[in-house]
Amino acid sequence: MLDYTKQILIAQFEAALAMLNQCIESCPLDHWEDKIAQGTFRWVAYHTLFFVDLYLSRDEESFVERELNLLGGDERGSVVCVGLSKADTLTYLGICRQKMLETIPAVTEDSLRAPSGFEWYKITRGELHLVNIRHVQHHAGQLSAFLRRVVPECQDHRALPWAHTGWQ
Repeated sequence: MLDYTKQILIAQFEAALAMLNQCIESCPLDHWEDKIAQGTFRWVAYHTLFFVDLYLSRDEESFVERELNLLGGDERGSVVCVGLSKADTLTYLGICRQKMLETIPAVTEDSLRAPSGFEWYKITRGELHLVNIRHVQHHAGQLSAFLRRVVPECQDHRALPWAHTGWQ
């Protein structure tokens, strides 16, 4: 059952990241700074990836900030972060995907049942992986809806297709 659980987590994490990747790749540079809710397209993409990276860490203390985080900002603080360039965001997405592909296969039954490692999330580590996937999908949907409204090439439903499972 553990192997099957890991297989499902990887497949759904990859599908969520693939949909986020489609949005980032499809966003024309002249819309990269456009407003979405309380931030910009740039920030929403970065915010999503920052927390993917953070929550794939064992806990807050083991989170290793990358050079890209110095550019984009620390999303845990009260300072508004600006995000990254489109190219750097795509690079960060690849880093996060690779981290997921290394982290999920290493989980054990005990680690899935253990506390999340983040004091603000009073859930298990296994549930945190699901929350992380849901967070990616939430923001991918937000970015997709924005692109469908403002980018003519994205208005066709085939431009930003739903990823059922795995990296598309």
